[in-house]
Amino acid sequence: MNELIKKLSDYIGRAIKGKEEAIKYAVVTLLSRGHLLIEDVPGVGKTTLAFALAKAIDCDFQRIQSTSDLLPSDMIGVNIYNPETREFQFRKGPLFANIVLVDEINRTSPKTQSALLEAMNERRISVDRKTYILLEPFMVIATQNPAEYHGTFPLPESQLDRFMMHIRIGYPSYDFEKLALSEMMDFDDIDRFGYVLKKTDILNMQDEVRKVKTDGDIMDYILNIVNRTRNHDNIRLGVSTRGAQFLLRAAQSLAYVNGRDYVLPDDVKELSPMVLGHRIVLKSKTYISDADKLIRDMVDEISIPL
Repeated sequence: MNELIKKLSDYIGRAIKGKEEAIKYAVVTLLSRGHLLIEDVPGVGKTTLAFALAKAIDCDFQRIQSTSDLLPSDMIGVNIYNPETREFQFRKGPLFANIVLVDEINRTSPKTQSALLEAMNERRISVDRKTYILLEPFMVIATQNPAEYHGTFPLPESQLDRFMMHIRIGYPSYDFEKLALSEMMDFDDIDRFGYVLKKTDILNMQDEVRKVKTDGDIMDYILNIVNRTRNHDNIRLGVSTRGAQFLLRAAQSLAYVNGRDYVLPDDVKELSPMVLGHRIVLKSKTYISDADKLIRDMVDEISIPL
């Protein structure tokens, strides 16, 4: 792990204790130019992790609190008539930031959720036949409560497919939960940390991730995993080509975070549940955690290239 990534991880670790794995996957997603979906019960640090990651880098940050009456224009922006110039002027919404935290994304309507699709996939926004290019780096970090919670709208498959990785925080261990009680850190405390990396540092590392070597055997391994999801007895909808691309890119990023300039099969195996689990649709009605477990068991059965 290079010095910059260690600084970033340590910074986030000051805000959310004992969750090194979740922090690592958040950093991997950022360096992969992907978007992150964090799902868990309320109160375990989803928003804190997202906020700390955003504040650790010298980038523009916006937070959107999802509600049932949130409109697409509340995120994208709206044209407002200026009586002095007698022209409409576009007032940019919170999506025009480097890091956008969409809190409790599944508490807003599917229509508003779909407004994120173009921004997440193409990094641009179209309003009234005019296109606006978003800032770089650009990352959407969305948090959501489990689907069985009251007042939630499940994300459609097309929306889920735009997120590179889907992770959970989980309850902290006894010792770290006791530490959280004694410190009681809030967002003002995180603000006072300042930042540890600049925007140019992130952009440079994102370019370096793309240069991480990937052998043909690794690509075959990824395709074998993806094709297995399309022919599995318990899976109704398998992983798309975008899912395969995201798995490759995330594996490059994980290799880079681990201090290597080449991808290992272990990188692919480790990331498969987080990158692919939310992209499949099971034949039986069940929770998405079972999909993650199915991916993990399925990958264990596939031969690893030597």
